[in-house]
Parts: sequence; structure tokens; C-alpha cells
Amino acid sequence: MDVEGEAARILAELRAQADPVRAEGEKRYLKSDFVHIGVPVPALRKVALPAVRSKPTREELVALATTLWDVTEEGRPVHEARMAAIEVLMKRVALLEPRDVALAERLVRDSTSWVYIDQLAEKVVGALVVRHPELAAVLDAWVADPDLWVRRTAVLALLPGVRTGSPDLDRIDRYGDALIGEREFFIRKALGWVLRELSKKDPEWVAAWVEPRVDAVSGVTLREALRYLPPEAAARLRPATRLKPASR
Repeated sequence: MDVEGEAARILAELRAQADPVRAEGEKRYLKSDFVHIGVPVPALRKVALPAVRSKPTREELVALATTLWDVTEEGRPVHEARMAAIEVLMKRVALLEPRDVALAERLVRDSTSWVYIDQLAEKVVGALVVRHPELAAVLDAWVADPDLWVRRTAVLALLPGVRTGSPDLDRIDRYGDALIGEREFFIRKALGWVLRELSKKDPEWVAAWVEPRVDAVSGVTLREALRYLPPEAAARLRPATRLKPASR
């Protein structure tokens, strides 16, 4: 692969689809200081993914993702270039090796929004942890990190195991207790999402985890955790003064 050539092609094709009105609206919605071109995700994928359609080497994949991630304009990162970097990594995540958790950490720490973190956490870091379970030890450090996006990544990286029926119940339990007093909305929501997805497969475990903590867990976490529990369990765990039944 001509990494520089492919990166240049992707950027040129994205800029050819620029929509200034969309770009400005997206900047406001994301509260972003980055440069936005104004290309929706489906169109962005059509531009980025051909670069890795023919299976690249691991080195080419990492180089392409890094090159796209590092694109700047007038000293500011370009939103669509970073999204393209994430898309190519997700598409060929099976090529990544345990050492690439360092790359993932760099991207997470460079991120300033859920719009990058949520895909990186589940589809890159989480996928690496599923294939290389020893990497879960990295998450143990991340869950206590001062950076809220690193903490969010540690939690959301547990989702692939939940979705595939191999949940790391020990870490869900420990991370839940470690984060139960969190003030950050994005951490509270992430914990709720993990409990919500787990409740689809193991509602008894989720109900048993929530019950002794019902007065300590945040409202947003509890709302998500109860969303798919059997009605009788949800009613028992829902403090009448805090929550209304979740819409399905």
C-alpha cells in the first residue's frame, strides 16, 4: 500500500464532499474545536474503507491510521480524518497485535469526545482484549486513570465480551464498585450501558448486583441497568422518587 497516497486520496475525496452547513452544525453539536468538513459517516466509510479492501499488512494499517489521525489544518485536527482512521482500524482490527494497545491508548488520550471514544473502546480496544485476554490487565489501570475518556474506554471495552456471551463478570463487578461514585456523566452512562447489555443475557446477575447498591448508583446508570430487566425485578429496584419506567 502507498500509505501517503491513500491518505491523500481519502482527504481529497472527503473535501470534495464538503458541506459547510453540516460541518458547522456538527461542530456545535459535538462542542468541537476541530476542523470539520461536513461529511456524514456512511459517505465517509465509502471513501475510507477501499484503502483496506485488499488486506493490508499490520504495518500498513497502523501507518495509514496514524497518518490520518495526525492530519491537521491550521494546527487543528481534522474530524473526518480522525473518523477515517478509526474506520480503517475497525475494519481490519484482526490484524492488530497486543503491542497495538499502545497505539489505541494514544488515540484515546488524543480524543476529546465520545464520538471517537465509543468506537475505539468497543471495536478496537475491546476487540483486542477479546482476542488477547491478558490485555484486560491494561484496563485495570485505565479504570482509575485521571482522564475521563480513558476511564470510559476501560468500561466500554468490556462490551464485546458481554455481547459474545463471555462477560468478564469479575471486572464488571470491580469496575462498577470503583466507579459507583463517579460524577462524570459519560462514566455513569458507560457503566449503565454495560449493565444494560449484560441484562439481556443474564438479568439475574444484573439484578443481584444492583440491589445492594440501589441507593448508591447514579440515576442514569440505574435507568440503563433496569431497562431490559423483567418488569417485576425492575419495579422492585426502581426507587419511586428517582426513576420512571424506561421506554423500550
